[in-house]
Amino acid sequence: MKDVMGVIYTGESDSRLRELTMLRAIAALPVAGRYRVIDFLLSSLVNCGIRNVGVIMQKNYHSLMDHLGSGKEWDLHGKHDGLYMLPPFLTRENMGVFSGIVDALRSNANYLSRSKQEYLVLCGSSMIFNAHMDEFIQHHIDSGADITMMYTKLPSMQRDEYGTYLAVAEDGKVTDLEVDPTHPSYPATFMHVSIMKREFLRSLVDKGVAHGQHDLNRDIILPMIQAGHAKINAWEYTGPAWRIDSVQAYFNFSMDVLKTDIRSQLFPEDLPVYTKVRDEMPARYGDNVTCINSLVADGCIIEGTVENSILFRGVRVAPDAHIKNCIIMQDGQVHSGAYIENCILDKQAVIKRNARLIGPSAYPIVIAKNVVT
Repeated sequence: MKDVMGVIYTGESDSRLRELTMLRAIAALPVAGRYRVIDFLLSSLVNCGIRNVGVIMQKNYHSLMDHLGSGKEWDLHGKHDGLYMLPPFLTRENMGVFSGIVDALRSNANYLSRSKQEYLVLCGSSMIFNAHMDEFIQHHIDSGADITMMYTKLPSMQRDEYGTYLAVAEDGKVTDLEVDPTHPSYPATFMHVSIMKREFLRSLVDKGVAHGQHDLNRDIILPMIQAGHAKINAWEYTGPAWRIDSVQAYFNFSMDVLKTDIRSQLFPEDLPVYTKVRDEMPARYGDNVTCINSLVADGCIIEGTVENSILFRGVRVAPDAHIKNCIIMQDGQVHSGAYIENCILDKQAVIKRNARLIGPSAYPIVIAKNVVT
């Protein structure tokens, strides 16, 4: 795997995540008590031996840069290769805003040209999964395909008017592709992970830019499939996966993680998930505390009742406070006598004494960062 590099594009649309992505990219969204969305993808790349990873950023990337740091937690801080931050920058040709992944790759042509690896794994950043990436890469090399696309057949990954869907023949060849269809007609959902030779991708990007194209799937790969100019295969990922593209999807993922069987599939022993280390004291529980089916991170102080919830680092729950079906991010506070249900609290959010917030499970209440309610 020393001859394989990775590129993660973090510029996906985040409008349906509302307050959760007001100050951060989807890749930097906190999940599962102590992780960020990008941790799962970055860990999958590192676990298979990839040591050159570039992260292309678009907007609201300060939180992501702070989280990734030097790449030490993922062992990507050595003398050779490592983790490369690729934020947008202004030039005569580039106005700092990418219209699509093709523009993003063209703006980072120098990074692609100076990298030495033969193969490149190109990834989006809005999906959570934990794959044996080495099997995916080896399948591509053995097949001799020009491009191999990763897909899943999970019905929960399909969306109306959003996403990319593949028609896959019995021999694994991609015969058609739908981009943002009104209703998907193919069961295979593209997971925005593909592999090809680095020089092949560079040629596709150069041709795409020369013809005013922005979307890699719709403008470049789809015509190639229709014309039969390249061998494009697909590889099925059979593990659990989630698309984090709305508040409801984020809430549903969080509730799924509370299930032991799903958690064991997402965090298998042979595929560890790495994240930024923050040294904290262990969680502290007061007297007469009730805590049922919840994930409680280090640094929390629990003196009330917590049911079916996820508490990130440093959360404080006062006596007589009741939390049910909630996600409370780092350093949040719930004061005495408060009752909240089906709520998502961003970082440093505060629920005042005796407050009551009850939202429907299908449309949870979101409290933005630093807001006192």
